[in-house]
Amino acid sequence: MNHRTTKHRALTGGALALTAALALAGCGDDSGSGSGDTAKKPEIKVSGAYVPEPTMADMAAGFFTLTNKGAADKLTSATSDIAGSVTLHSTKGGAMKEEKSFDVPANGELAFVSGGNHVMFEKVEHKPKKGEKVALTLHFQKSDPITVEMPVKEATYNPGQHDSNASHTSHKSH
Repeated sequence: MNHRTTKHRALTGGALALTAALALAGCGDDSGSGSGDTAKKPEIKVSGAYVPEPTMADMAAGFFTLTNKGAADKLTSATSDIAGSVTLHSTKGGAMKEEKSFDVPANGELAFVSGGNHVMFEKVEHKPKKGEKVALTLHFQKSDPITVEMPVKEATYNPGQHDSNASHTSHKSH
């Protein structure tokens, strides 16, 4: 009898645990099927990517903006076929510092801009020239890698100035 009672209690306890787990899983899914999915998964897009034409033969910098319409993620590394290594850097108070990763906020942006966060292409095998494109693959903690073709711009390229000049030019052509 003692053996049967122990076996019965174990089966009952296991069934109760399974039922509780299923009920909790159901609650999580019902709480907001549309927004629940978004909250669980990052949705990262890359925009405004460019590489200023490098002044050094073996190094180049890269800039872009990550826009995330989902859950938080982390940019953990970057790779490129033109460089022996690609490192992540921040610039604070004029001092450049290598970073192991960058948080990509939920429903937010992470900007890599001149004078701020950027990627460094190191041990560059071929110095990219204006008009060429450089492939950069971004690696994340949760998201699949994203490869972006970064156009090489003039060394003094400033996206803010370029955009305003382009809009003035288009107004004149009308």
